[in-house]
Amino acid sequence: MSHQAAFAAALLDPQLPCPDGLCSANGADPASRFSVYRNNVQSSLINALADSYPVVQQLVGEDFFRAMAAVFVQQHPPETPLMSRYGEALPAFLDAFEPAASVPYLADVARLERLRTRAYHAADALPVRPEQITAALADPTALSDLRFKLHPSLHLLDSHYAVVAIWAAHQGDATLTGIDTRHGQHALVLRNGLDVEVFAVEPGASVFLHHLLNDQPLLLSAQNSPPFDLSHTLALLIASNAIVHLKNKESP
Repeated sequence: MSHQAAFAAALLDPQLPCPDGLCSANGADPASRFSVYRNNVQSSLINALADSYPVVQQLVGEDFFRAMAAVFVQQHPPETPLMSRYGEALPAFLDAFEPAASVPYLADVARLERLRTRAYHAADALPVRPEQITAALADPTALSDLRFKLHPSLHLLDSHYAVVAIWAAHQGDATLTGIDTRHGQHALVLRNGLDVEVFAVEPGASVFLHHLLNDQPLLLSAQNSPPFDLSHTLALLIASNAIVHLKNKESP
């Protein structure tokens, strides 16, 4: 292992000794200085995880979360200087983290929070004006091949648990009382202006939106989805400024 690799590994694992060859300009003990630096690095990474996953922390408590995050930090060092990207692997980590098994929906709540972070940092795109969408939907000659390009911030999460209700209950003083956490939900996440919004949509609407994201025509996407309220779904997309381009045979 190179000196740099040993230094990085020791930074994230408090069980490892101070790397050899360190010295201090002011004569202080290198091991003591390194220990302080290591604690600061680990604390910064754990704080970054807490900022990205506030509901996960609320669900398990701060002490449990920070202990869990310390294990995650040891196993998953940062791969990019962008701290908004750090913690992308936490949902998969939680799937296999046995001490959190009593909260089976924890990983999916983490996935929802990660999608909110991705939506917040997604590229901007100008929405199509509602009257343009209405005109396109009313044109029978182009409707069969009409495609919608959706906003870059739009993401979907299909969960076996009530992730939207669980997440929403932790945005205020509400609790999980009355929520059947085992009732699966389909989440739609997108940024509307500067605000990241989270909606629970019908199973058929989620399938429909997946088709649209795969560049399938609007009518074919609706036909290949389980029954759902198409008008309501289109109204939600329009109201959320989620449609950023209309495509048909004549357009690029």
